Amino acid sequence: MSQATFHVLVTAAHWAPEAQALVQAAGGQIHFMAEPITEDHLIARLLETGAQVLLVRGIKPVSQRVLQAAPALRLVAKNGAGVDGIDLEAARARGVAVAVAPGANARAVAEHAAALMLALARQLPLLDRMVRAGQWAPSAWQGRDFRDATVGIIGYGAIGRGTAQLTAALGARVLVLRPHGQADGFATEPDLHQLLPQVNILSLHCPLTERTRGLIGARELALLPQGSLLINTARGPVVDEAALVEALRSGHLEGAGLDTFDTEPLPATHPLAQLPNALLTPHVAGVTRGASLQVSTITARNIVDHLTGPGAPAQHRMA
Repeated sequence: MSQATFHVLVTAAHWAPEAQALVQAAGGQIHFMAEPITEDHLIARLLETGAQVLLVRGIKPVSQRVLQAAPALRLVAKNGAGVDGIDLEAARARGVAVAVAPGANARAVAEHAAALMLALARQLPLLDRMVRAGQWAPSAWQGRDFRDATVGIIGYGAIGRGTAQLTAALGARVLVLRPHGQADGFATEPDLHQLLPQVNILSLHCPLTERTRGLIGARELALLPQGSLLINTARGPVVDEAALVEALRSGHLEGAGLDTFDTEPLPATHPLAQLPNALLTPHVAGVTRGASLQVSTITARNIVDHLTGPGAPAQHRMA
């Protein structure tokens, strides 16, 4: 298929021009979609375009039904690392490859996690609201030190490692959940429930699997010391949101910095959106200019390699 035209359907209204150029130079024609994107919408556009490639931006319902309804489809290319919403078993059964761009935005996500920690530790959202309301901090007000805090890292891939390095550079002690092996010289703890009482900032970086879904529930939150902070730049369902809301309302947790949620976009009426000690961002931790370009470029190369060459690099293949 090296000289033939192939079609790429993007589950968004735009994609990096540099990535588009790589695909177009290899003979690809690119089609875009507008939100909201449902299973029916995906099926209709896949059949309309005859796409051999479905390029997934964000979390989209690439279900068994969608995969079975698209006979021309050969590759699902995730513009990122997570495969939430993609039925990997159904893809394997259909002979559709799944490629990801692992680690390309790891530094950006790690920076975002560290920024959430610092903003909560120094109560920046509260202080911003005070100044805008014409108030000034009382003379008795004191900020919280970040230096010498203990940061617990759950999920020690590229993002967890980057977060550990950044927070250690800022003076925090790092403790990594690591059932086996070392963690680049950082202290490790093999058991989650033994780790939690030792940290006052917990940062989540694990993938969403059946094993990690609901990993941090009411019991785990209660094991954190009074006044701890929770940071989640992984996936929303890793945390029991109802238990988190209760821990924030009660004051057991001093704050939470969240970039991911059970439901996205987060409804304005959601309890988390009503809590002043929750710092919320719209799943953009990995979206910086440099990271976005790197992710898109890797994704474009995965597409070109799979359709015009011997196949995507092994480390990028999921199915």
